[in-house]
Amino acid sequence: MKKISIFERVGADAENKDIGREIRLKEILPLLERNEEIILDFEGVQTASQSFIHSLISDAMRTYKNDALDRIIFKSCNDSIQQMINIVVEYMQDALAKERQEGKR
Repeated sequence: MKKISIFERVGADAENKDIGREIRLKEILPLLERNEEIILDFEGVQTASQSFIHSLISDAMRTYKNDALDRIIFKSCNDSIQQMINIVVEYMQDALAKERQEGKR
């Protein structure tokens, strides 16, 4: 299990989607490909934008579906950050369900 400290990369405000993308490409996706579990540790992070969370996890969800959520643990999230994560997860689940429906037609 690999722990990724978000605070070490972005500080108290997780808003830079380019850093989210870098974490996803260099750490999250390779770990998921090796079937490893990941802890995304938000300790010390006060705010996170929707675009940061989206850049962090959306491609992992698109590639690994719900299996990504089974292997990613979100740790030390305040209510605001948890809400952003929930928004992105729900959006991605809806989008993936729609893609599956359209593929069946």
